[in-house]
Amino acid sequence: MEHLGTAARHLDTAALQAGLGHVRESPPDHGTVEMIVRRPAVDEREVLAVGTHADTGLAGDTWRVRGSSRTPDGSAHPGMQLTVINSRAALLVAQDPDRRMLAGDQLYVDLDLSPVNLPAGTRLAVGSAVIEVSEEPHLGCAKFAARFGVEALRFVNSRVGRGLRLRGLNARILTSGTVRPGDRISKLAPADEAAA
Repeated sequence: MEHLGTAARHLDTAALQAGLGHVRESPPDHGTVEMIVRRPAVDEREVLAVGTHADTGLAGDTWRVRGSSRTPDGSAHPGMQLTVINSRAALLVAQDPDRRMLAGDQLYVDLDLSPVNLPAGTRLAVGSAVIEVSEEPHLGCAKFAARFGVEALRFVNSRVGRGLRLRGLNARILTSGTVRPGDRISKLAPADEAAA
């Protein structure tokens, strides 16, 4: 179990821009799950060897109890069960592989997450689970700035950052299943979606 709060030197905008080429080389399909992280409590992260995804979100994660400011009654938002971030983008802002988890996402994947490649409604096979990209944007916040720097926050929320979804995307779980690091993550064709 990791507690947040470890400090590191933050990259400036020029250094972040210099790393964009590597992020843009992420595969458009047939990506790989690099890391699975759950949030068992506020400011805690736990890297998992196996993640179980169900209609309650990632098992052991606090998605349901955290609630959401985007629902009328403050309950958990169904379109925000999972957050998925590009592992290359996470490493760019974190610099250290052990600090990637501080972003607070559940799935770290080597896959092009841009809206052009994965528009809202796209379904993805992840291990034995199926998830769907949500319309709800996933943007950096004050916590992201505290962990990775103000320039990193501005960078991921910039027009270019949003165009690549550097901060990641929100998703809902359509089919329960298990996911492991090294599992393939692939876009489902419409025929596959109907069968899912």
